[in-house]
Amino acid sequence: MNAPLTIAVSKGRILEEALPLLARAGIIPRENPLESRLLRFVTHHKEVELIVIRAADVPTFVEYGAADCGIAGKDVLLEHGGENLYEPLDLGIARCRLMVAGLPGALKAAADKRLRVATKYVEITRRYFAARGQQVELIKLYGSMELAPLVGLADLIVDLVDTGKTLKANGLVQIESIGPISSRLIVNKAAMKMKHARLQALIVALAQARARVA
Repeated sequence: MNAPLTIAVSKGRILEEALPLLARAGIIPRENPLESRLLRFVTHHKEVELIVIRAADVPTFVEYGAADCGIAGKDVLLEHGGENLYEPLDLGIARCRLMVAGLPGALKAAADKRLRVATKYVEITRRYFAARGQQVELIKLYGSMELAPLVGLADLIVDLVDTGKTLKANGLVQIESIGPISSRLIVNKAAMKMKHARLQALIVALAQARARVA
């Protein structure tokens, strides 16, 4: 009997929005991942199991074959680099935008100096400003990004924005959009060769599940 396909799913909002999509594809965990402390879940689909891990770890688990496929935000994939992964499907969940933000007039105020930018997306931010011909000093933060301009740590931040309410509450404005973000299905390249029929069936089932709510 074949070992089940393993899908790695990001914790948090992506997991919350992925579970209904997976359910429409016939993949329902026997325990609720939103309530359980388990990290590995048997499902009612005999050929699929789930593992629930940190968002930043999903591409690594898939790339090294610890999971056959995964569900991760495009932001994480851009930061990680996806050369060794297939990305066959935009699942259309956990939508938001990756934005440059700061205090009103921040760009003008910093026009005569090298910008300091706080972000957890260091590689994306470096590439973005390099493409614009700008050298910036990058400050890596893991949270509370909106504080950085308020306390003088950085001129700008690069972060995910959904409604923009948190930025507004802290007196910040959206300055430039780097791009739209949504969650993608990613697949290990070796698994795609060795388990092609089963993974292709999974991709089709998820595409159909997405189409039913598109």
